[in-house]
Amino acid sequence: MPDLEGLLLVQKKAALADPMPDRATRIRRLDKLHNAVVDNRARIIAACNKDFSSRAAAETQLAEIGPILEGIAYYRKRLKKFMKPQRRHAPMTTMPARVEVHYQPVGVVGIVVPWNFPFFLGLSPLVGAIAAGNRAMIKTSEFAPASGELMKSLLSEAFGEDEVAVVTGGVDVATEFTKLPFDHLVFTGSTQVGKIVMRAAAENLTPVTLELGGKSPAIIHPDYPLDEAASRIGFGKGFNAGQICVSPDYVLCPRDKVNAFATQFADTMSKAYPAVRDNADFTAIITDRQKQRLEGYLKDAEEKGAEIIRINPKNEDFSGTRKMPLTIVLGATDDMLVMQEEIFGPILPVIPYDTMDDAIAYVHARPRPLALYYFDWDKARGDDILAKTHSGGVCINDTVMHVGVDDIPFGGIGPSGMGHYHGEEGFRTFSKAKGVLRKGKINATAFVAPPWGNASFKGLMKLQNLRFRKRKIK
Repeated sequence: MPDLEGLLLVQKKAALADPMPDRATRIRRLDKLHNAVVDNRARIIAACNKDFSSRAAAETQLAEIGPILEGIAYYRKRLKKFMKPQRRHAPMTTMPARVEVHYQPVGVVGIVVPWNFPFFLGLSPLVGAIAAGNRAMIKTSEFAPASGELMKSLLSEAFGEDEVAVVTGGVDVATEFTKLPFDHLVFTGSTQVGKIVMRAAAENLTPVTLELGGKSPAIIHPDYPLDEAASRIGFGKGFNAGQICVSPDYVLCPRDKVNAFATQFADTMSKAYPAVRDNADFTAIITDRQKQRLEGYLKDAEEKGAEIIRINPKNEDFSGTRKMPLTIVLGATDDMLVMQEEIFGPILPVIPYDTMDDAIAYVHARPRPLALYYFDWDKARGDDILAKTHSGGVCINDTVMHVGVDDIPFGGIGPSGMGHYHGEEGFRTFSKAKGVLRKGKINATAFVAPPWGNASFKGLMKLQNLRFRKRKIK
């Protein structure tokens, strides 16, 4: 067990010694992180490949390395603006005065990293925490040990432990980590574990950002071309073998087009992945346990009457590997595990609907998802979907790619999480918005101070009554 309390004490002392790092210090730290990633691209790719037993190098480039560098560049460019105090309105009762909001680092941020993107989901919140002027402690996933050890090595070379510290270990370490009195805690993982983390953080009144997940739907409008839908949904579902918190979890398809979509999806994915077992482009399942869970979903669905379509162009045998082909499930019902749990793997149920109102009602009847995907060229109908549904984020005519946009917040709602990072919202998440009222030599309050009933106070009340008269309700 690492000395977690000792590490936290070191970082808290450092934060107290320099509670408001200047812009140059923050940029220097961001540049150190930038160089650590740039200098070790090959090692990051190799570590991810080792943890998954087979991880597409292109996926690591696109989802682990690229977004981190983009995020650093984003904050680097905008730090001056984000750090600047904001002028706010001074009400009549405080004038003459200057009112501002100052954004101060919260102190020490704890980050719990999942296994599915072991670099991006650790370093992305770290970028925001550093930009906001904080120190950080990171707990890596025990299910991605090679990535965790590499991250620990890279960050210990780039930073002192009073700036950024990385700890590895199993569930016992993670449990103790979440009990620490951080100034903010970021957790990415399942909804079930998220509840435990939030309960632990509550003991210290630690604010939390929870990035959880859930069942993110993809809705296809009847007018949308099926080949285009198959291609775009397929990209999001095939990426990392569906092991993404925002992966399209199921498809809502017009009833008379379900079979045609399934055929088109199978054809499209067969061209993208003409082989699976020894194909370096197709990522494996992270552990045997996760693979058994996914196979259990399919067995349960099949036993309850669903049709299972495995996209296996070469009829390969996957025994002895952690590879698992993309699989379509037709006829899935609510009593099947595949429709009760977040899938987090290469399985795609296709659910029929009769009207768009039925599709929206289907989404409303379930917990609010982390993402929602809608496929329709008509902007007005797209706007209608945006207005009528709740989700952490949305892609219209795309899947998963919104996570890589640095200038919008990323976060869930309800069972799919709370809080945000990325973009300006990420900077604000890791900052304390401190309200400041500044007065000069003129003290106007003295004119209305007790004893109450003086002429100035009466005049102020008359002004208020004139200004805040009763309004007509239309």
